Amino acid sequence: MTANPHRERPSDEANAKQLAIARREGAAYQEGLKVMATEVADTGGTQQAGDYIVGFAQERAEGMYHLRGEGKLEWMEPGEENCHLEVSVSDAGDGRFIPYLTIQATLTKDSGEVVGPIRMPFVWHPGLYHYGANIKVPGDGTYDLAVRIEPPDFMRHDEVNGKRYAETVEVSFPGVRITTGRE
Repeated sequence: MTANPHRERPSDEANAKQLAIARREGAAYQEGLKVMATEVADTGGTQQAGDYIVGFAQERAEGMYHLRGEGKLEWMEPGEENCHLEVSVSDAGDGRFIPYLTIQATLTKDSGEVVGPIRMPFVWHPGLYHYGANIKVPGDGTYDLAVRIEPPDFMRHDEVNGKRYAETVEVSFPGVRITTGRE
């Protein structure tokens, strides 16, 4: 068995026990991602890209709460949107979710129609943190999904383990079967 080059090593910032806790957190997140992508969504998948594990899920457009003036949450149903696209980005070493990313997704239908790039904002979800948006696509069919992740500007702690997430990453998921509608 080869060592995972992304796996963290004990350092003066994170000892072996702390790193083991982080890996357990990551394993739980990866289990949730698998459920989202393969059991809950209409379609989904994952792949490793550099320092990241990138996942996606697609389902019909759905309502969500939006914070409006004076701290009031307002439930918003989708308007013309007919697709909910979700993107998950986690660390390839420990599997934990990575916050504060700038992510764009582009869908290209097999007929050549392009939707995007679309900014994927953070979505709080009771089962799995992710990025996502309701969007309008031309209809059911096969699409190629391209995901672009910009290097985050947050600080990275730990001289041994912190040198990561410094390059733009682009990931392709070809032949994604999209099912449109509203929930």
